[in-house]
Amino acid sequence: MLIERILYRNNNLSSARYRPWAACAALVMTWGAASAEAGPIAGSVELERRTLDIGGGTLAYELGTLYVPENRASKTSAVIGIGFARLRATGPSHAPPIVVLPGGPGYSMRDAFTGANPSRLTMLRAHTAAADVIVFDQRGFSDRGTVLALPTIAPLPLDQPTTMPAYAAWWRAFAKAAIAANPARDLSAYNVVECAADVDDLRKALGYDKISLLGGSFGSQWSFAVMRLHPEIVARALLSAVEPLDNGFDMPSYVRAALQRIASDADRDPGLQPYLPPGGLMTAVRELGERFARGPVTVEVSDPKTGKRERVVLGLGDLQGALVATTEPSEWPASILSLYHGRYEVWARAELAARRGSPFSSVINPLIDSGIGVSATRRHQLEADPAVAVLGPWDFAPHLASRAAWPTPDLGDALRTPQQSSIPVVFVNGDWDINTPVENMLQIAPYFSHSHTIVVHRTEHAGPFYLARNHPAVISGIVEFFRSGSMAGLPAEIDHPAPKFAVPAFPPPHARR
Repeated sequence: MLIERILYRNNNLSSARYRPWAACAALVMTWGAASAEAGPIAGSVELERRTLDIGGGTLAYELGTLYVPENRASKTSAVIGIGFARLRATGPSHAPPIVVLPGGPGYSMRDAFTGANPSRLTMLRAHTAAADVIVFDQRGFSDRGTVLALPTIAPLPLDQPTTMPAYAAWWRAFAKAAIAANPARDLSAYNVVECAADVDDLRKALGYDKISLLGGSFGSQWSFAVMRLHPEIVARALLSAVEPLDNGFDMPSYVRAALQRIASDADRDPGLQPYLPPGGLMTAVRELGERFARGPVTVEVSDPKTGKRERVVLGLGDLQGALVATTEPSEWPASILSLYHGRYEVWARAELAARRGSPFSSVINPLIDSGIGVSATRRHQLEADPAVAVLGPWDFAPHLASRAAWPTPDLGDALRTPQQSSIPVVFVNGDWDINTPVENMLQIAPYFSHSHTIVVHRTEHAGPFYLARNHPAVISGIVEFFRSGSMAGLPAEIDHPAPKFAVPAFPPPHARR
C-alpha cells in the first residue's frame, strides 16, 4: 500500500483543473511546518495518497481529515477533525464533485476503502465516470478525527415489560451519562446546522466552486440541510431513502402501509401459506396486538454471554417494537408468524440483549435528532395517527419525553418547514422501506421544481443505494445526471421481483386457526 502524506489549506484544487502536486507541496509543507506546534487550524486538510488492492490491480484514492470549529458560534471553539476519502474522476470532468453523506446519524461509508464492503466500493467507483467522489464522515463519529465517547448505563429490567415511562427514563439516563463522558466537548454543536457547514468547509478546503450531493436516510436529511442553508454551493443532488427535515420521526400509518405491501406478496408465497391465519399476515399482526393487550408473557431463554437461564417478561410495548425490528422484508413475515404461533424464544433473546445494551450505538444520533426535532404540526399528526394503536408511539415518544436532557438546541420550524427550491434533485425510495417510508419522498418532491422521483417496488431501506447491481441502465442514467444534470434517462418506477421469503423454523401447524 502506498501512503504519501500531504498537508494543505485551500489550494483551489478542482476536478476540472488540477494543480500539479509538486507546486502544491511547496505551499503545503511550509504550512505544515508552521502549524505543527499550534495544532490543526480550522479550514485545513490533511491528506494521504493511498492505494487499495482490488481484483487484478490497484485503486488509487486519497484519505483525509478536515479540521473545523467544533462550535462556529464560539470565538474560543475547539477544533475537531472529520475524516473523508476521495476517488478522482476516471477522466477529464467539468462536473462538480459528488459528496457522499452517510446515514445514521452514527454511520460511516469509508469501509468501502478497507476491503470490507466491496459492493459499496463498486457503487462509488461507478460514479467516478461523472466526477470526483468524496465520502464524508459525520462530526463526532470519525476515526480519522473526533469520536464522542459512548457511555454505558444501567440495563433495563428483565422481570417486567418495557413501558414508555421506563424507556424515556433510560434515554434521559443515557443523555446524562453521555454529557459526563465527554467533558471536553461542546455537545450543543453536534447538530445538523454544523454538519451542513462542515460540508461547505470541505468544499472550500478542497477548492471546489460547487458540489453535488449523494445522501441516503439521514444522509438525505443532512443534504436537505445543506440545500436549505447553503443553496448556492449545490449543483444537484440524488437522495435515497428520503428523510425530509421534519420527517425524522416516521408517521405510523406510512410504516404500516409499507408492512401491508410486504404482506401482500408474502400472503401469496407458497412456503408461508401453511403458517398464515385466515386473513393473512396483517391479521396475524392484529391478533398479536390483541393477545398482548390482554397481558404480558414470560419466556425463559439462555443468555448467550453467560449461559445462564434468564426469564424475560414481554409486553405489548415490546411487541410493537418487534413488529418493525427487522428491515429485511424477506425475513419479516417468518418473524411475525413465529410470534403468532407462540414461538417467542428468538424474540426473547433479542430483547434480553437490547435491555442489557444501550439505546444508542453513537452519541451523535440522539444529539443530532434532538436538534432537528419536530414541528408542532407534525407532532400533532404523529400523536393522532390511527396506526399508533398498532405500532405504538415508540418511534417518536421517547425522543419527545427526553428532549430536555440533551444539550443540542431546537433548530426551529424555519429550518424544518419545506420550502420551494430550484436545485435539481433525483429522489429514489423503496416502497417496502419501513425506516423512511416512500410517502416521505412523494410529499417532499413537489417542493423541488426540477425533480424526478423513482419508486423502487419491493425494495427496503438500503436497496435503492445499490441499483448498480441489477440495473446498469439506471446507474448509467444517474451518472449522466451527475455529469450534466440531465434526468432524461431515468425511469419513474423500477419493479423488483418478490424475494424468496424465509419460512418459520418449525413445521407448519396441522390445522389453521
